[in-house]
Amino acid sequence: MSKIGIFFGTDTGSTRLVAKSIFKQLGEGFANKPKNINRTDLAELLQYDALILGTPSYGIGELPGLSTGCLESNWREFAPYLDGADLSGKKVALFGLGNQERYADRFAGSLIHLYRLFHDRGADIIGRWSTEGYKFDSSDAVIDNQFVGLVLDQRTQPHLTDERIKIWLAEITPHLLPVLP
Repeated sequence: MSKIGIFFGTDTGSTRLVAKSIFKQLGEGFANKPKNINRTDLAELLQYDALILGTPSYGIGELPGLSTGCLESNWREFAPYLDGADLSGKKVALFGLGNQERYADRFAGSLIHLYRLFHDRGADIIGRWSTEGYKFDSSDAVIDNQFVGLVLDQRTQPHLTDERIKIWLAEITPHLLPVLP
């Protein structure tokens, strides 16, 4: 596929809105419209060599899904479709939501599970993000002092979202575009 695929899981709609903002900033020339992970299948996801994937903040120690309190299926329900999948050659950038005040002890923790889901199947994960500008006690989504993807706090820092997306996309887009045919 000659465009970037954007897929997201959501519960309250916040992750969907962020995915739409990412799509808008990238433009239709570079990406297809974002798709909810519960409204797609493995074949559709695998047709892309460049992916941007987003997750909500639900789930303690696991991917968000019905078992973590989501009202609709999410990444947890999609994960079994990836069993045995070889994602080598896929460039994947991740974004996740979190609330650094209410959940300071596990801020944006579900992002690490999305990271592992794709990294462990051979995907090349790009787009790490600085922890500067956030106030939290702990996050499983931090490796080597950086988040494994873009982290956005739509509850306490919504005013920073658009600029963070803009900066992040400027960093990752040159890495995603070379894999497009």
